[in-house]
Amino acid sequence: MLAIISVCVLFLNFHDYLSESGQSDWPEYLGGADRNHYSPLANINTANIKSLKPVWEFHTGDSGQVQCNPIIIDNRLYAVTASNHLFALNAATGQELWRFVPESKVAANVNRGVAYWAKGKDKRIMYTYLTWLYAVDAITGKPILSFGDGGRVSLRSGLGKESESKFVSSTTPGTIFGDLIIMPLRLDEGSGAAPGFIQAFNVKTGKLAWVFKTIPHPGEPGYETWPAEAYKNPAIGAANNWSGMSVDRKRGILYVPTGSAAFDFYGGNREGKNLYANSLIALNAKTGGYIWHFQTVHHDIWDRDLPAPPNLLTIKRNGKSIDVVAQVTKSGYIFVFDRVTGEPIFPIDEVPFPQSTLPGEKTWPTQPIPRMPKPFARQTLTENEITPFSAKRDSLLTIFRQAKLGAFEPLDFRQTLIFPGPDGAAEWGGAAVDKEGIIYVNSNEMAWLFSLSPKTEVKTKALSTGKSLYLNHCQSCHKSDFSGNPQSGYPALIGIRERLGRTITTSLITNGKGMMPGFSQISDADKQSIVSYIFGEEKQESSAVVKDQYPDVPYRFNGYNKFLDEKGYPAISPPWGTLSAIDLNTGEQVWKITLGEIKELSKKGIPATGTENYGGPLVTAGGLLFIAATKDNTFRAFEKKSGKLLWEYPLPASGFATPSTYMVNGKQYIVIACGGTKLGMNKGDSYVAFALE
Repeated sequence: MLAIISVCVLFLNFHDYLSESGQSDWPEYLGGADRNHYSPLANINTANIKSLKPVWEFHTGDSGQVQCNPIIIDNRLYAVTASNHLFALNAATGQELWRFVPESKVAANVNRGVAYWAKGKDKRIMYTYLTWLYAVDAITGKPILSFGDGGRVSLRSGLGKESESKFVSSTTPGTIFGDLIIMPLRLDEGSGAAPGFIQAFNVKTGKLAWVFKTIPHPGEPGYETWPAEAYKNPAIGAANNWSGMSVDRKRGILYVPTGSAAFDFYGGNREGKNLYANSLIALNAKTGGYIWHFQTVHHDIWDRDLPAPPNLLTIKRNGKSIDVVAQVTKSGYIFVFDRVTGEPIFPIDEVPFPQSTLPGEKTWPTQPIPRMPKPFARQTLTENEITPFSAKRDSLLTIFRQAKLGAFEPLDFRQTLIFPGPDGAAEWGGAAVDKEGIIYVNSNEMAWLFSLSPKTEVKTKALSTGKSLYLNHCQSCHKSDFSGNPQSGYPALIGIRERLGRTITTSLITNGKGMMPGFSQISDADKQSIVSYIFGEEKQESSAVVKDQYPDVPYRFNGYNKFLDEKGYPAISPPWGTLSAIDLNTGEQVWKITLGEIKELSKKGIPATGTENYGGPLVTAGGLLFIAATKDNTFRAFEKKSGKLLWEYPLPASGFATPSTYMVNGKQYIVIACGGTKLGMNKGDSYVAFALE
């Protein structure tokens, strides 16, 4: 299969830099092209960890969600603010060197980091803002005007004309290979999403170098796994990589994990397996040519995107070293493959699951389940696992008994309990891997309730234009009465007119914010109708039936609803967050602990329950595993071989991000972004760096 691939080893200055300076810097997202969150630094270690203290704190002046994993190169730290403004700091002091704000429009989507490229004196930071990929001089912070159109190129460049008005952004840094940067995309999850094609751009010119179609066209492999006209059906899109990629630069192989096809929760118009959605794809990094793939979910209708970049590591099996790629999942499974051939390291079974009875839907009869490693999150729930802390446990039991239960249970009009939920088990923070082949992964244990409703409820009534548009596009998350679902991450819209005003509200509809995708495909007039309806300004006598653009999708999703008790705690028994170590040489679990605590429960004498967690771990040669991620505003360090807690420190706001580590003048630092905000936590605006006293 690989005979058709011409792999050249690239001896660029960038790669020379990595080999010379990579020991002391954190030069790429998650530490390196292998995305292993690993550092060989050991100045901070198990013997002296208790002396770790904060040494500087940089306030961006811009509070809100910050999920950025900073990169550090030659004593410069590069990161972004909550509003996605790019900045550089002196990595030893936290002093700001420069800041780049591309335009006045608000970029409300989070950005998890930036990429770096260098050749001689030409040193560039590649980062995204709204629908654009920018090239910025790493020394001066000025845009490189020779790149693309005045320093930027559109992330829609290779997606086709039909995507020109659709929501397209990026929340994860691109992957550098030679003079190319290959870009992840964040897209809408509803009907009419743009296609999630993989695009490579020339880092120097901005020109589109290659495109790999994740929804294949006629004559391309995978085309047969869709209806014949699916590739040009305007209702079908996505199958995108949003979580980032890893690359084996020596072999020239790019590893791309993808998400589900859109619409996420109904696939009646896309019968088949739907390659290359929900797949780990190996591509020729230079040309975009297909090498191999494995699909982890067939015909996804549960939002089972592959949530993090895969890890590249070497394991030992039967006395032989094998280069592998390991992919963590929202379901709590880890898939491990030979990096070159795509052959599974551990057996994977195609397991039968219940089939849909929803009119129009045809689910795939089986799903792939690896025998090893065993899942790092619970896979089933029983009545005994309904929370013991609720005064209304009987009501929770009723909900549980009435819901449809089980992995890969097809959605319909009844509530289906999804566990692990759409935010994992594993999420975008990903996993850390050490040199011994141990993978460290934090996990959410939160159950969610999903259901569908017929769209005819909305489209057959003669409603005001704004109300009809709101019910079609907004009400599943923000509710028909604007009350939202704050505990599940969807804010109320009550009072938004006074809080934000028309201009900012319209910008949020266009560009999205946080979990909410933008709706750039909606006309300006229709956006104003939605805003007028939310603000209570729409004239009641106006009446129109808004035409359904996608009649082959007859259902709407009723929103992401966490299964919670009356106090907002998870309605299932703890643990609600965990941290696991798994030996990928054998597939066996090394240890597993509860991650995080809810202090008001701890004060009542309840053992640590764990919390939802977002952001990944950092593992070092000093024998330490660092992680923030929890909603208790705490940064922790564990002994990596045992999971024993060695150190913890309160943060100014929750660190929903992955930490970085680096060395300047012989001193090792560890830095974490503290934006809080998510999960109802206090807002923060700082990056905090720690070092030994």
